[in-house]
Amino acid sequence: MCMLDHRVQILLDDARYQKVSGEAKRRGVSIAAVIRDALDRLPSDADVRRGAIDALLAAEPMPLPADPAELRRELDDAHARFHG
Repeated sequence: MCMLDHRVQILLDDARYQKVSGEAKRRGVSIAAVIRDALDRLPSDADVRRGAIDALLAAEPMPLPADPAELRRELDDAHARFHG
């Protein structure tokens, strides 16, 4: 069993509290155990990166401009729109 070293306090609205409390009762565990389990189910950074790589590799090929300068302009424009 792992050592629990950090105490965290969170505030929940009634709907979320009822949801987590009900799940804890259903499983026969503490609310904290339900929350720890939910945190353990979050994807790791490596999983997120792997998913992004898989999506890029599975994407359909797209037409590219023949002129590298035009490609640079398109990429710069897309970057500006995304990061605005």
